[in-house]
Amino acid sequence: IAAGLPSDLLRRRPDIVEAEQTLRARNANIEKAIQTAFREVSDGLAARGTYDQQIAALARNEQAQQRRYDLSDLRYRNGVDSYLTVLTARTDLYTAQTSLISARLARWTNLVDLYRALGGGWIEHNGDQPREADAPVDYSKPAAAPVPASQAAKAG
Repeated sequence: IAAGLPSDLLRRRPDIVEAEQTLRARNANIEKAIQTAFREVSDGLAARGTYDQQIAALARNEQAQQRRYDLSDLRYRNGVDSYLTVLTARTDLYTAQTSLISARLARWTNLVDLYRALGGGWIEHNGDQPREADAPVDYSKPAAAPVPASQAAKAG
C-alpha cells in the first residue's frame, strides 16, 4: 500500500497523526468542560433548595433563642432566676444569629456560583447597572450587544 502513495504524503503522515491526536485532546477537553458546567449548575440548583430550608430552620431557631433570652432577662429582673441563665441565653442567641448569618452568606455565595456556572460575569461597562438577583427580566427591552473584553479594554 505504501508503494502506491506519493512520497510527499508519506512524509506528512506523522503530522496528520499528530493533528488527529491534538484534535482528540481538544475534543476531550471540551467534553470535560461541558460536563463540569452541567455538574456545577446541577449542584448549584440542588444546594439552593437545601440552603432555603436550612435558613428557614435557623431563622426559627434564632427567634426561639431571642424569646428565651427575653424571658430569661425578665425572670432575672423579677428575681426569679440568676444572671447566669441570662448569660447562657444570650450566648445561645449569639450562636444562633451567627449560624443564620453564615447560612445566608453560603446561600448568596451559592447564587453567585450558580450565576457564573450559567455563564454570567461581572459588568465591566461604565453605566451598566446590574439587576437584583431575583428580579424579573423585562424581555420587551432590547438587550445591548455584548462587547468583547479586548474591545472594552481598548475603549476604556
